Amino acid sequence: MEPVEINAGRYYLRQLRADDRIDDRPSILDAFTDPVSRRWISHRILDLAAAGDYVALRARQWADDERCSWAVADQNTGELLGEVGLKDLDLRAGTAAAACWTAPRHRNRGVVSEGLAAAMRFGAGALGLNRVDYLFQDGNEPSRRVAEKCGFGFHRTIDECGAKVHVWTRSLV
Repeated sequence: MEPVEINAGRYYLRQLRADDRIDDRPSILDAFTDPVSRRWISHRILDLAAAGDYVALRARQWADDERCSWAVADQNTGELLGEVGLKDLDLRAGTAAAACWTAPRHRNRGVVSEGLAAAMRFGAGALGLNRVDYLFQDGNEPSRRVAEKCGFGFHRTIDECGAKVHVWTRSLV
């Protein structure tokens, strides 16, 4: 499918970019090398080339109907503030999993909770999703707050490679 831009109120959602007009790679690198982010995000990006590969990966995932991923951007400047996405898309079953991260200097401003809420409205309306799961590790309080703000409810706890992972679920119907 083709990437879609979404007006999310204070922010707008757009495709991640690395071109002559908008270059998200420095912000991606900053976020993925931040010690707090590294604790919770398993994907490693250590240089601008890897950040460019990440942007290209997200574009391929859109094209292959695997994942819808958006840069949560400032309405005025287009600056990347974070990323939200619907991954593990199963359009037949109507399910997906939520994913998100916030750039370090934009935390605690509602960036991903507002962006994720808009992404889930798109998932329900345009993709026909009926359920979205949100998984996060034990101790990741910012992710728990996002889950609560976005209407997810606790479902269960699983063990993933020795780490306790909480699974929260939200019905979209």
